[in-house]
Order: sequence, then C-alpha cells, then structure tokens
Amino acid sequence: MGLADRTPPTKDDFFAYRERYSNWGRWGDDDQLGTLNHITPEVRAHAASLVQAGRAVSLANSLDTRPGPRNPFPVSHYLRWHQGVAWDFFAINYHGLTNTHVDAHCHIFTDDEEPLLYNGRPASLVTVTGAKSGSVEHWRDGIVTRGVLYDIPRYRGVDHVSYELPVHGWELEDCARAQGVEPRSGDAVLVRSGADAVQRGLQSGALEPPSEGSSVTVPGAPPRPGVHASAIEFLYEYDASILVWDLQEAAGQGFEGSGGPIHQIALPYMGLPLLDNANLEAVGVACAELGRHEFQFVCAPLVIWGGTGSPVNPLAVL
Repeated sequence: MGLADRTPPTKDDFFAYRERYSNWGRWGDDDQLGTLNHITPEVRAHAASLVQAGRAVSLANSLDTRPGPRNPFPVSHYLRWHQGVAWDFFAINYHGLTNTHVDAHCHIFTDDEEPLLYNGRPASLVTVTGAKSGSVEHWRDGIVTRGVLYDIPRYRGVDHVSYELPVHGWELEDCARAQGVEPRSGDAVLVRSGADAVQRGLQSGALEPPSEGSSVTVPGAPPRPGVHASAIEFLYEYDASILVWDLQEAAGQGFEGSGGPIHQIALPYMGLPLLDNANLEAVGVACAELGRHEFQFVCAPLVIWGGTGSPVNPLAVL
C-alpha cells in the first residue's frame, strides 16, 4: 500500500501508521513544535523570496454566527456602546466545520487505554484550566513558511471533489507535478477540495448527499467529500509543516475515531498542526491568474495559554 503503488491503506495499515509516522522524540522529549520544526530560518527566508506580485490573500471564512447542522455552536457576537465608545463581546467554539482555526497538538488524544498526547505526554495534562503540554501558545511566534496550493478541482477539471473520489496522497504528487511545483521540507500544504461549490450544490439541491448507511457516510457526522487518510504518507514523506484544507477528511473511510482519520494520526503522533475550514477560493483564483502555486504562507495564532487551538486569519502573500 502507499504512494508507490497508489493503493489506499487497509485497516491494518492505518493502525500501523501510529508507529510508522510517529515523531515522538524526534526533536527531543520537551518538544512543543512538532512538524513546525521543519520550518528553519532558511525555509522562512526562501518563503519571503516568493513575494513577487505583492498580493496578499486571506484564507479565512467569516466567523459563523448562524446555527445549523454544520455549526451547532454558533459564534456569539454582540456590541455595546456608551458615550461615543463601542466594544465587542465574542464567545467562540472554533472547533468544528465552519470557523477557520488551527488545531494544537492537545486537541486530539491517542485512543489507547490510557490516552496520550503528542510526544507521549499523558492526556491528564489537559485540564479544565488549560493544557499543560501541546497547547497553542507555543506557536506565538507565528507560522511563516512556503505555502503550496494543491488545487484539486482545477487539476481534475471539476467544481469540487466528489463523495466517491477523495483526494489521495499520490494525487497530491500528481497535482504538484502538473502545477510545476516540487514539494519541499517545511511546506504548508494547502489542499483545496472546493468547499464553496459543495455547499452551493447542497443548498440548491444540485448535489445530492449520500444516503444514510452508504459507504461514504459515518454515523454521527454529516457526509462530506475531502481528503483520504492516504495523504498522511505524503505529508510525512515530504516533511510538511502544517496541513491547511477547506473540507477536512472525507467521511466514511472505515477508520472510525475522534476527529477523523487524519486528525487521529497528525496531531497526537506526527505533531502536525491542522488548519481546518480554510477558504481557498480566492487564493485558487490568484494562483490561476499568476500561473504559480507557491507563495509565502503566514499564520499567527492567538496567544491562548493552554489552548487547544486558535481562530486564525491565515494569509497567502504572492
């Protein structure tokens, strides 16, 4: 199985990912950066050299205040004002399927009898007052590196990824080759699956979601197209620093667990941050117009001590 023979992992293969793609101890027992260690000063300097057009593009969705099946905990936002001064109040549960956010390592535990965090730390370090390991404040200096957009719908010549044909690791290799980009250590890997087109299709009725119990649904989660667990090998072999995506995992892969199969391996074992629910439509247009798919990627998480992640407004600077 794998990239070489273009074969999806079996359940046994996926179980072996826990050891095969583990980075525990790779950067020391006290490491809090995980795959962000791949972003060296040289990688940052090269990313800065990619700014040629001077064009900055946001990769974020607006904070979602609308309740719905994909957003059961909508953002609460209201203003107050007094004597010519106005101020905001926000309450945000940013994990989920709508708000753009980055997952810290402590967001997902291993599924062992005694759960562990990244680098083998006990999950008991996650407390009601904050996580004592793997939390987002360790990334306060920002994530600045080369970003590469893998624009799968444009590569396939379709509006969006289908339920039946998720994005596999070897397709990321094929897409990079077609776009004239060579994956490099420290890359922010941006995978566009066409989230906006999927939502428009569902709302208009033009896209029919799979029936309950089909091979691409999973109990308790809305069916969605997206990225297959086979992409984990690609991310590991090419030393990706962070995965940025608009549709997350394709549902119904047969690897049940918290957060989806890529979440299960990337966060607690690889130490790979995940930037969920990015909006990659504008950067897709910009890359198509400029004829290149690499740029400087900038993401500055909020400094939330003990936080399991942070809402973010990441940028592509071309």
